[in-house]
Amino acid sequence: MGTYPSSALVRFGDFDLDLRTGELRRDSISLNLPAQPAKILVFLVEHAGEVVTRSELAEQVWGDDTFVNFDQGLNFAIRQIRAVLEDDSDTPRFIETLPKRGYRFIAAVNKDESTAVVAPLVENTSQQSPRPVWRMPVALVAVLGVGLGLAFIWRQLSERKLSAHRIESLAVLPLHNLSHDAEQEYFSDGMTDELVTELAKVSTLRVISHTSVERYKGTKRTLRDIAGELGVDAVVEGTIMRSGDRVRITAQLIDARSDKHLWAESYERDLGRTQGRSYEGTVVDLIRLQSEVARSITDEIAESLKPDPNAHLNNQRGVTPEAYDLYLRGLYFSGRLSAENSQKAFGYFNQAIEKDRSFAPAYAGLAESYGWAAGLYFLPPQVALQKAEVAATKALELDPNSGMAHHAMAWVKYARYWDFPGAEREFQRAIELNRNSVTAHVWYGMYLAQRQRTAESWSEMQRAKQLDPFSSIVNSLAMTPLLTSHQYDRLIEEASLGLKTDPNDGVLNWFLSSAYEQKGDLADAIDQQEKQAIAFGENAQRAKKEFAVVRREFSVQGERAYWLSRQKSLAATAWTDPFDIAVVEARLGNNDAMFASLDKAYQQRSAALLYWEQTQPAFDRFRTNPRFQDFIRHAGLVQ
Repeated sequence: MGTYPSSALVRFGDFDLDLRTGELRRDSISLNLPAQPAKILVFLVEHAGEVVTRSELAEQVWGDDTFVNFDQGLNFAIRQIRAVLEDDSDTPRFIETLPKRGYRFIAAVNKDESTAVVAPLVENTSQQSPRPVWRMPVALVAVLGVGLGLAFIWRQLSERKLSAHRIESLAVLPLHNLSHDAEQEYFSDGMTDELVTELAKVSTLRVISHTSVERYKGTKRTLRDIAGELGVDAVVEGTIMRSGDRVRITAQLIDARSDKHLWAESYERDLGRTQGRSYEGTVVDLIRLQSEVARSITDEIAESLKPDPNAHLNNQRGVTPEAYDLYLRGLYFSGRLSAENSQKAFGYFNQAIEKDRSFAPAYAGLAESYGWAAGLYFLPPQVALQKAEVAATKALELDPNSGMAHHAMAWVKYARYWDFPGAEREFQRAIELNRNSVTAHVWYGMYLAQRQRTAESWSEMQRAKQLDPFSSIVNSLAMTPLLTSHQYDRLIEEASLGLKTDPNDGVLNWFLSSAYEQKGDLADAIDQQEKQAIAFGENAQRAKKEFAVVRREFSVQGERAYWLSRQKSLAATAWTDPFDIAVVEARLGNNDAMFASLDKAYQQRSAALLYWEQTQPAFDRFRTNPRFQDFIRHAGLVQ
């Protein structure tokens, strides 16, 4: 017998890659790698052993239509490839990162002969076999061989066809507002967010968060490009028109890999339409309409999904038009995290509750908003957490299956009561109810990191980034396990890259300055703190003047001067967490002052004490100190 190998099939490790189609297989099972990451992997494999620069990838994979946030898109694609290959950026087996240069595929690459088509050689029929008794078995073996070969090829084609049409992930593009009224943008955005939330309840379907999809509002980019950047199989797009209390929604489901309008095929027979499906009703019917649209989408792709007994699609309970309108306004502002927007969200959610005191989503939205306000210090944490608890308790009383209320209650139990087992149960219940909840994964990831469960935290953060790849707050908070596990160099590299996209990201600036400070690179910490101050709104000239003094003192007196300047800065701040003062006193060797500040932090139920005590290196030399150990036990910081 002879073989005809295909030069487009290569093997590395346990993986087979088709360089023509980008299909990646492991043990004959096709792996779900989106189009854009697949192109990148193919290009890297084709140049195995060579350094491939980021600019080369931009040109070869994205072409002239490179998206403005190319760096972030490329980073996300590389993370997707590594996740599928089970590769690690610190100890890579396949893809090596070369900082500020690009990437290199480092594994051995071989032609994959195992998938070659087997062809029988032509026998010389001029001679008769001396043993005719064997002719039938040989012929039978030949027939069976051909039959098995055809069966194998058919199975491969069938599997490839099934894989090509399976929809396991989708994105809902912002519904286009046809009202021609800018004041109604909150309404179309809120409805988009609600549809995402409804679909996200199906745990076997990965649904991209509205935050990452919002960037494509009004874009002229192709659906295939958008789907490639988001790493999804299908896209939902549509329009919404509101006139008074009348609302009309049109939506369509499109397989982004083939630009095939799935609803056009499915509903043309029933409704006689060529594309999409329309729903019309009053604002009172909106929850029913969202549920109907969501069910239509899941029905269309039902063959691709495993049954999900935990999916709780809306029970179609009515709500007053005024309450729902105010609720959508609250969603609009709560999704745009800032101190100012949080206040607006509180106001709208509370107004919605005043209009309809039995509307559970308004309470849940309010609870989550207060949770964010506590975590990001928009309000004193204990004040915000008390309000979050009241709202979450009421939401769960009205709807025990509210995932949002459960993860809000989880943060209350963690950050207000330091009830670690209770918080864990609430986080797990929230994710069980909605595996696509970005906030639940991020908050649980932060909890796990701060409890020194780094691997579990990293897994939660990666899930959140898959669901919301372009969210600045998600990508920033995903740095938490790097900080708590003291992976400072990696954090510095990733945070520096993120700040190229958004230099004014306050949370990312804080992570970067914290990494420099905890690592002991105090000169870099000073430079970064100046940028951080500007990112948080301080006048640039004033910041430059203040930090020039710090640099001058540091250059003369060294490390002690740095910590003395931090002590002076904290003393001049209107409100300071006692834990931050304790860190400075520890660095300065003022042990009694440190313990006094730690006691004060405990009395105030300091969020920073809870979040960072276990991993703050300033306390490392005290961890065997009996007085310090007594404090930790008394405070209940040890599980």
